[in-house]
Amino acid sequence: MEAVLSVDEVLEQVSFWRSPARWFRSQQLGSGFWTFFWAAFFFDAGFAVYFFLFNLYLVDLGMGERAIGLINGAVTFGSVCGTLPAGLLARRFGVRPVMLTCFVAAPIAGVLRVLWMQLPAQLALAFLGGLAMCLWGICFLPVVSGLTTEGNRASAFSLIFSVSIGTGALGSMLCGYLPRLLHAMGMAQQPAEIKRGILIAASVLAFAGLAFALRVPAAANRSADGGMSGWWRSFRRNVLIRRLIPLMALWSAVIAAFTSFGSVYLARGLHLPLARIAIVFAASQIVQLIAGLMTAPLFRAVGLRKGVAATQVAVAVLLTLLASVRQADAATLLFLGISAAQWMSSPGLYNLLMSGTPEEDRGAVAALAMFCNALVTTVATMLAGAGFASLGYPLMFFILACAATLAGSVMLRLRASQAEGVA
Repeated sequence: MEAVLSVDEVLEQVSFWRSPARWFRSQQLGSGFWTFFWAAFFFDAGFAVYFFLFNLYLVDLGMGERAIGLINGAVTFGSVCGTLPAGLLARRFGVRPVMLTCFVAAPIAGVLRVLWMQLPAQLALAFLGGLAMCLWGICFLPVVSGLTTEGNRASAFSLIFSVSIGTGALGSMLCGYLPRLLHAMGMAQQPAEIKRGILIAASVLAFAGLAFALRVPAAANRSADGGMSGWWRSFRRNVLIRRLIPLMALWSAVIAAFTSFGSVYLARGLHLPLARIAIVFAASQIVQLIAGLMTAPLFRAVGLRKGVAATQVAVAVLLTLLASVRQADAATLLFLGISAAQWMSSPGLYNLLMSGTPEEDRGAVAALAMFCNALVTTVATMLAGAGFASLGYPLMFFILACAATLAGSVMLRLRASQAEGVA
């Protein structure tokens, strides 16, 4: 869930920390929102643990980067294939049935992916898992919009966003230290067996959100906004959109190639134990939260176009350094820096896209951009897996750094009159 916090939202965060009780009272978030909040809490917490641990589980079972890339690519491809049909269903029947289907289908797919480990079965189940998970993206925005007002909607999104980061960090820490706890209790198990149990428990935790999702009030069952009639008109007439969508696709490929193999690199490239990987992952969540709070002031200070380009160039520099270091502590710090910089850049690109799109076409253009990004991500993940397996991590990091440099250069060449906006 990527977002740029505006200056007003940053001020809201500050006032929250000064007086949490007063902040909650001032937002006047209704009981319907809090019901959905707890549904989202369990779902996000379960799958935060699941996505953190699943690639490490595949590593324990002896799968290489090539196979992991194919499996992760199948997940993204399933999401691509399911997005448009899911959107049509949400517009036809409302988001509530689609949301409930997600709370049932995604955890079931998660359990099956842990138990059925042959590669053909993994690819098929990963595709089905992507189909199920795309339903969450279709439902999330309309449900929150239906349960909030114009005045408290930004706070509601920020609250769920922040809590999801916190649960992800906490969940990864628990995963990292659970094997030590089991060993201290005399319950000796193989690493793959421990991870299998945690992954199944994470799926059950996500499924527990269904108890709250069933109680979400009817106000949330609005039709998903949509309609693709305006995307071609804007794409044909607007130079900024024609340049930004390919640029966003390139950037999505860079980010997907790096993040999809982040935990695998820490385990196989740096040979870090699970507890250390958990600490790094938790730290990356905290760093991303801090980076999100810094994004709006940065973009206001230097301009949106230059701010996005700066984060992309920063990623390129950090990837180049990461390709040249062998010491685990230095590589870990660079890994955290890349996590922060890439977290700041992608939402800025979406801000640029929306600021350059007529209001009546924004939904269609956003859907087009997300579809293109997901499609490119599918291919990039599969190719990255093959690249890491055959070329190794240092050379692949350098190739990604070159692609990030290209993205930053293209961003700087956009005309300021077209690309500037308010973060």
